Amino acid sequence: MSPAPGALALAVRLRLAGVRPGSRLLVHAALGGTGLDAETLRDALIGVLGPRGTLVVPAFTPENSNTSTAHLTRIDGMTDEEVRLFRERMPGFHPERTPSPRMGALAEAVRTTPGAHRSDHPQSSFAALGRDAGRLLAEHRLSCHLGEESPLGALCWEGADVLMINVGFSVCTAFHLAEYRIPKPPLRMYACVVNLPGGDQWIEFEDVVLDDSDFALIGKEFPESLVRRGRLGSADTVLFSLHDAVDHALAWMTENRR
Repeated sequence: MSPAPGALALAVRLRLAGVRPGSRLLVHAALGGTGLDAETLRDALIGVLGPRGTLVVPAFTPENSNTSTAHLTRIDGMTDEEVRLFRERMPGFHPERTPSPRMGALAEAVRTTPGAHRSDHPQSSFAALGRDAGRLLAEHRLSCHLGEESPLGALCWEGADVLMINVGFSVCTAFHLAEYRIPKPPLRMYACVVNLPGGDQWIEFEDVVLDDSDFALIGKEFPESLVRRGRLGSADTVLFSLHDAVDHALAWMTENRR
């Protein structure tokens, strides 16, 4: 097996993949089996983006819930009493301490870097490094997982790009923003546990129904003229404008979702 590429070699490949110095870049990555090292990739991304750029990653915690698939998988097979005790012991979300293991090694490498910022949504937070990290992540309203009053909305309005590494459109977070732009989107209740000054506390809020079941199909119909494909070692990459992705998803959902 050939050695994993260093930060300099990765930086060259990232530029060939379309990453622009000074841009705001939302990255989704699954590094398992690629030979890519998370810290080296993080450093290469920061190096290409430069002092005026900003690197953003999802730092979601879907397991912090009483209804998510991640949570329901955890409690599958438990008795009612076991579920009650499990939920009583669930640690409250704290933006500086709570890990996001389901988001992958790169996301954790960014989140845990000294000086990183993280938005404070207990289920759908983002982490970021770079010039605009604090400002882009400053507003993340509780009842707005991935809408206009979230870092995703801020990134869209400010012309961010999306880079997907070894993942498909089925996990394209950008498409969720389109769900907020549909006229009268369906709503539902969410619940999670949050670390507050008085201790951990369960809270509930209403927000848009998030449904990624058709994201792979939406991505399949995303015009090739709007994407740039590349390679990082053995990993495929896809780069595109977040704004283009949201516009495409909104048009598709308006026509095909009922």
